[in-house]
Amino acid sequence: MSPEDPRRARTKARLRESLLAECADRTLAEVSVSAVVRRAGVGRATFYLHYEDLTALAVDACADVVHAAVDALHAWQTGPSPLPPVKPPAALAGFLAGAAARAPLYRTLLLPGGGGPLGDRLHRELRARARAERAAVGAPRPELVASAVAAAFTGVLADWLHEEIPADPTTLADHLWQLLLALHRAPAA
Repeated sequence: MSPEDPRRARTKARLRESLLAECADRTLAEVSVSAVVRRAGVGRATFYLHYEDLTALAVDACADVVHAAVDALHAWQTGPSPLPPVKPPAALAGFLAGAAARAPLYRTLLLPGGGGPLGDRLHRELRARARAERAAVGAPRPELVASAVAAAFTGVLADWLHEEIPADPTTLADHLWQLLLALHRAPAA
């Protein structure tokens, strides 16, 4: 894979930042391509060279949330113990607090139950990482457990962002962590 042209990367970064700024006080449905390109200082044609539509830009702009979620769930692995701790890593509650701050945008892309373009991406990346880690240690049924973990996390996150699950970020992190641990420990016959 060849590295991305630095000019292209800068333009895409400006478009992502512009979209996030536009969505700071409005929903994605209320934002226009014109407003995004005006704020980014690029032409409309340039926008369409990089993105099919605002949803594609929004998913790209929110890709960091996917990586942050995956990293938060696996933050415990930086310690000396090969077993996950009973309490969630602090990074998980931190991730949830950050997600809550951008909830209006994420709710557009992460539908209740975990669907939508951001939900699909989050599920794929979590499933791949969990499957690889389980396979590396010889845990049984890596594909089954990885799929269950990814679905549970993505669904709970989405439902929480849609205010279907009442909890503050720290409480949700505790409950979600216990659920994920139970899935990892479940017998995979």
